[in-house]
Amino acid sequence: MISGIDRGQYPLARSSAPRRVLDLETWTASGIPLLRDPREFVLELHRRHLPQPGTVVVAVLDALHRVTASASFAPWPRDTDGWQHRNAILAHLRQVTPHDLRLPAPKRTTVLLRCREGAAGWTEQDGAWMWALRDAAGLHGLRCGAYVALTPAGWQILGDGRGGRNPHAGSWAQGPVHTVTELPPRTAQAALRGQRPQRSRQSERPWGPARVTAIEPTRRTGTR
Repeated sequence: MISGIDRGQYPLARSSAPRRVLDLETWTASGIPLLRDPREFVLELHRRHLPQPGTVVVAVLDALHRVTASASFAPWPRDTDGWQHRNAILAHLRQVTPHDLRLPAPKRTTVLLRCREGAAGWTEQDGAWMWALRDAAGLHGLRCGAYVALTPAGWQILGDGRGGRNPHAGSWAQGPVHTVTELPPRTAQAALRGQRPQRSRQSERPWGPARVTAIEPTRRTGTR
């Protein structure tokens, strides 16, 4: 059962739908700010994270639309509800950037890129991620920004109409091969001393392990 607060603040694609989903018309009419240079933005995120199908990238932009923080992760396939997606986005935002809840108005914007298979254009799962992005942005004191779908046909800003052929969902295979291993500080220290590392809580998270996390250029972790 969905509360009246959810219905009032975040309209659903269908009033009887049990899942939290925004349709494309509602998303377009909600005043999402335009990216100043969408092609360069998508290229930058792709260079940082090389997303494969099934990967979600969340980024934070400053007032000049520069990327100040970003994180990529692979949610569990069984998680299809906007509420689950919201929790995953919010958890990664908290890892890479402080909140702006004390500000009278948001000064930074959060943007989401989802790399997936299938045809270009809006899908119901895109609608669930849209709901999640808008809710997570508000809970972290950020402004909700654009939603980018990266498919085999290229990239497209849903609700905006702008897009391009490259990069696309298969472009990650054209980049250099990297092996990225993320270990908590205690686990890394134990490994250096030859001790048996303790089990990481990372694998217990319901949204799956983070593949890459990137913070501001001077503080980036898990960089490629």
